[in-house]
Amino acid sequence: MKLAVFSAKSYDRTYLEEVRANQFAERCDIEYHAFALSEETVPLAHDCDAVCVFVNDTLDGRVLRALHSNGVRAILLRCAGYNHVDLITAEELGLFVANVPAYSPEAVAEFAIALVQTLNRKTHRAYNRVREGNFNIEGLLGTTLHGQTVGIVGVGRIGLATARIFHGFGCRLLAYDPFAGDEFRQYGTLVDLDTLLQESHIVSLHCPLTEGTRHLINETTLRKMRPGAMLVNTSRGGLIDTSSVIHALKTRHLGGIAMDVYEAEGELFYNDHSGEIIDDDVLMRLMTFPNVLICGHQGFFTREALTEIAGVTLSNLSAFMDGVSCPNSLVTEGHILVRRNTAPVRL
Repeated sequence: MKLAVFSAKSYDRTYLEEVRANQFAERCDIEYHAFALSEETVPLAHDCDAVCVFVNDTLDGRVLRALHSNGVRAILLRCAGYNHVDLITAEELGLFVANVPAYSPEAVAEFAIALVQTLNRKTHRAYNRVREGNFNIEGLLGTTLHGQTVGIVGVGRIGLATARIFHGFGCRLLAYDPFAGDEFRQYGTLVDLDTLLQESHIVSLHCPLTEGTRHLINETTLRKMRPGAMLVNTSRGGLIDTSSVIHALKTRHLGGIAMDVYEAEGELFYNDHSGEIIDDDVLMRLMTFPNVLICGHQGFFTREALTEIAGVTLSNLSAFMDGVSCPNSLVTEGHILVRRNTAPVRL
């Protein structure tokens, strides 16, 4: 079995090779390509049985048909989200598609808390000051988390992990999730979205991106937020209408925002653009605010998560090779096994 890995970084190679050597050494050969998968790079998968892709690779109908013409029969996502995959075309072509539905929810939850405390206590600014010999703490005033109200939008695995941590800080917790079970109730109260927005000092997004949640945070919902509240997004960039956020920051209604994702991140994130002019006026405007913290989609990025991603990805490939049921299948034997309008995010 021959596998082509696209958007491959050094860490992808390290962890995939470790798992392959220990469990799949005789079963598959792996080619690594730094390029993202697109119509132009499809020929790199010629004569490969499967491709392994990440969140910003292109898997629309044209690319899938081209892959199929080159002999590819399996698409392995080393991520949870699959809104970048044309599942209908994959179904028509009889392709096998599988993802990694959950990897270290605690990694993303811990990162969300780190973003909150960095923005709240301004440790990033303090770090830069001290390195220049400036020990003045003027302008670094923060807020004690204990007793603050935190709203969690989406209480899947990551949302629950985030709630557990905030609960440990002594925060009052609210959550909005139409599909929530009872597990969150040990930490806080389930409420409607309006109540959550109106009462929360911190709003943290952990819901999937669907047609119903796209731009969930918009001009209308931002107006409902408590004045001076902080917004945190470690889920999907499309949950937020960035232009509306900029307006809320300019009017001082929104107290700050910490983002590990961005709606138009596809051509930017996971690559070094430090020597280039970034042609994204919205992102550049956003980064001019002192109360904005943006990271490059690294919430998942821990040793434990990379080990899990590599192991599950190659286990999915093994199931395809053996013709056995794969618990992580999105499309198999010509049938879509998930809701077509849903793009789960590390839930």
